[in-house]
Amino acid sequence: MVLNNRYRVIHSLGSGGFGETFLAEDTQMPSQRRCVIKQLRPIQDNPQVYELVKQRFQREAAILEELGEGSSRIPRLYAYFTENSQFYLVQEYIEGQTLTTKLQTQGVMSEVALKQLLINILPILDYVHSKGIVHRDIKPDNIIIQNRDGKPILIDFGAVKETLGTIITPSGNSTKSIVIGTPGFMPSEQSVGRPMFASDIYSLGLTAIYLLTGKMPQELATDPSTGGILWRQYAPNLTPTFGSVLDRAIQFNARDRFASATEMLQVLQTGSFAPATPTVPDHQNPLSTVPPSISPTNPNTIPISSSYSQPSVAQHSNSNKGLILGSIIAGGLIGASVVIGFAINRPSTTPQNQLSVVNTPTNTPTPSITQSPPLTTPKPIVTALPSPTPSPIAPLPIDRVSPVQAIQDYYFTINRGEYQTAWNQLSPNLQNNKRLHPKGYLSFIDWWGGKVQSVDIDRVNPIQESTDAATVDAQLLYLLKTGKSVKSLVRFSLVWDISSNRWVVVDVQ
Repeated sequence: MVLNNRYRVIHSLGSGGFGETFLAEDTQMPSQRRCVIKQLRPIQDNPQVYELVKQRFQREAAILEELGEGSSRIPRLYAYFTENSQFYLVQEYIEGQTLTTKLQTQGVMSEVALKQLLINILPILDYVHSKGIVHRDIKPDNIIIQNRDGKPILIDFGAVKETLGTIITPSGNSTKSIVIGTPGFMPSEQSVGRPMFASDIYSLGLTAIYLLTGKMPQELATDPSTGGILWRQYAPNLTPTFGSVLDRAIQFNARDRFASATEMLQVLQTGSFAPATPTVPDHQNPLSTVPPSISPTNPNTIPISSSYSQPSVAQHSNSNKGLILGSIIAGGLIGASVVIGFAINRPSTTPQNQLSVVNTPTNTPTPSITQSPPLTTPKPIVTALPSPTPSPIAPLPIDRVSPVQAIQDYYFTINRGEYQTAWNQLSPNLQNNKRLHPKGYLSFIDWWGGKVQSVDIDRVNPIQESTDAATVDAQLLYLLKTGKSVKSLVRFSLVWDISSNRWVVVDVQ
């Protein structure tokens, strides 16, 4: 079989719910170099879904190209194309063994070898996160030890499966029908469709425990009083410090894990470590959940429902604030996110979220896809959100993204279709506000994915800044899918979240 009149298939490497992976050779290269081709298919056979997935697939390919070009530890993207209503990715072929195969053939790893492996993997993860991307499916099958140099290669980014899982609801809106990740290696926040950078830390921690003990996560018991995973008995000779590092990586609450891959790397390299402490409700925590009844209200807010209709341009002209609250609040009030180096006025050509590229060895199982299970953990403590105290503009640490840049990055993320990343930038009280988001995550997907083509930023001005709070005004131009364009001015209130090391949107006016 020859694909795209160029790639001759040698044999299949594996198949799953979204398609099949092949080893092939490029007949148009002098070397006839080998490559991996992933054949992908949407889960819903629908012309409307096909066009939407095709657009997002192109965006995802651009993201993957950016990642592969910037790191030798991520397979390079050679090409992508569509043929006979199927989507194809052509990627660098990595010769080596997955960590699963390596454990099965060589046995469990020593502490020294595992520590060195983590030191080699964490910079790759930090690079991915620096691009605003959550991998979402880190596990032993998705890390290959390359034969050439014995170093790890990170494969199979999870978001392309989310794109392929797009469906059209009865109301005509697009939404996601699946949660990406592998049961056991996936933390609780990811299992309900809210992955964050700390989710990858969790998955890497459980991967390390598997390599150290030979036990899959499902084989490990949990402490009924704390929810902590009990694994130390399977590694009795482990040094206390290294064991504490792994314990912190797999904490149930994301805020109790390492704040970043860099922090975990520094602890492994220096041996300086402060054990994680259990999460304690903090009534001054700006990310605490606030019930809708005590959330800020605004008479100009446009309610969102399944029967929501697009306001006219004349209405927007008369009330700029009405549009911005109707679009940003109805759309989800998407938070700031790190962007992958594209200017805001550049046409949007990269698909939503990140790209899943599977470089799967023979018989390697594909990640399990599960429906979102309900949360069974205790409900969070409900606390009031303190209003930021006005303060004069003060210089911020030089290693911190400015509030202005955070808002610009936020719209870059929206224009790239990375809605899940943007949703994660919201404080929980905004995410849980039923007046602003009656359908939660689906409300802002309905807006940003269904009605807005792109957003241009005319200017962003700081109003107030301190080390832990900021107010920023943004002059915006909305380009709607109806062909209309509308100008609006919106004021953002942000707080600095130490646990995630980023600005978080807590209010909009």
